[in-house]
Amino acid sequence: MELRKNAAVDILSLSSMGVRITPVNSQPVHISNQYEMQSTSAETNVLNVSASLGLSAKVLTKFVEGSPIASFIKSELRKRNIAYEGVDIAPDGPWGVRHQFNIADSGFGSRGPVVYNDRAGEVGRTIAPEDYDLERIFKIDGCRLVHLSGLIVSMSESTLKTCLAVANTAKQNGALVSFDLNYRASFWRGRESELMSAFKEIASLADILIGNEEEYQFALGVEGPPADGTGLVDGIENFKEMVDRAAIAFPNVKVFATTLREVECANEHLWGALLRANGVWYQESPRPIRVLDRIGGGDGFVGGLLYGILKQWEPEKCLQFGWATGALATTMLNDYATPTDEGQVWSIYEGNARVKR
Repeated sequence: MELRKNAAVDILSLSSMGVRITPVNSQPVHISNQYEMQSTSAETNVLNVSASLGLSAKVLTKFVEGSPIASFIKSELRKRNIAYEGVDIAPDGPWGVRHQFNIADSGFGSRGPVVYNDRAGEVGRTIAPEDYDLERIFKIDGCRLVHLSGLIVSMSESTLKTCLAVANTAKQNGALVSFDLNYRASFWRGRESELMSAFKEIASLADILIGNEEEYQFALGVEGPPADGTGLVDGIENFKEMVDRAAIAFPNVKVFATTLREVECANEHLWGALLRANGVWYQESPRPIRVLDRIGGGDGFVGGLLYGILKQWEPEKCLQFGWATGALATTMLNDYATPTDEGQVWSIYEGNARVKR
């Protein structure tokens, strides 16, 4: 895949920012009275790998004017080397807009993690195409790769229109487009026809498409194996056949990818990944990893994969790096991977956890 030259931004995403609060000491939410708070979103989790390793990253978002939560989010994005662009809008009183709260414990041992999203009044649902000068961002400043998630596409009619505008403008101005399907049944209820049409349009523009067997079927209407939620580890060949069909339906896509995960317990998973690049399959067979907090592992994988693509590595190397950044994310209490350098990532891939002095 050819990357645009002379671009101000290497990787960009559209996102609704919020905060995640997590009980300390791996405790469940219902008995905890101490929490840690972080600024988060699925899309900025993906940006974090590139931002940590020296590439320029930007998020297009929206903020609540005068909100201390908005100030916290902006401060955290600066710490993460992620530039941001977005308007501040008035909260419109106590029943108006706000930043979402994601309340999630990390689980422990035989007790799995539980996630509860409080998204009422979320400011990100008001994101609109006119909030941004897309011609300046993509034509004048320039961007090499745009990453979109099905979460932001399906949040509201307004975010759907914005994602379509971003994808089309990016494509017209030489940016690669990455699309993580991120299908959520609760977001789709009553909007199936509208959302499938939008997802298909973005997928038709995408160069990179990420998703599991359920997401290809429910979000894109691709025929596939039963979407029973049991995972891909035992059905890899069926999954490959489904993606081969998706490649016919969406011929612009050069790279298809997904993670493979089996949960042994909350703190030990079998972790693998699949990649199809230009019709050739590559596979990282699942192997055990230790897990401190599983949230963000999938975004960590996508972040590493896209970093490799931006570095113009061979597909197998991109897959390996993504596998390792996904594994790295699960060792951190933040729900994004923050590598110190490429060497740390390759040590994880090689299984070398020895002390470095």
